[in-house]
Amino acid sequence: MNNVAANRLHSELLFSYGTLQLEAVQMATFGRRLAGTIDALQGFELVSLKIEDAAVIAISGKAQHTMARFTGRASDVLSGTVFALTANEIHSADKYEVAAVKRVAVVLRSGVRAWVYIDAGYVPADETRI
Repeated sequence: MNNVAANRLHSELLFSYGTLQLEAVQMATFGRRLAGTIDALQGFELVSLKIEDAAVIAISGKAQHTMARFTGRASDVLSGTVFALTANEIHSADKYEVAAVKRVAVVLRSGVRAWVYIDAGYVPADETRI
């Protein structure tokens, strides 16, 4: 497969600041190790999230995860990694994530538009502005 065809297959971008950066989680969720690009998300802070889903704990090895909570403050910046995924892999990530988070589209510091999982209780009223 040539690079153009491969890029079409991996048409979704996902920004990860947490456990989706772990090799064990990637292998269990996507069946492969992901290569990514460092980036940052402005206007969010990390908060602790207690995981009660035994399957998620088994995959990540952690009962405490972090999640991004929208603050809108320019001084709040999360570092992470942008991964290129297929649409099916995005759905696999949705299954891995818990109900306390929601996948939304954001514009990262680099100007790239990507999906990210954030605190479902703190989604801005106008998601298109984040």
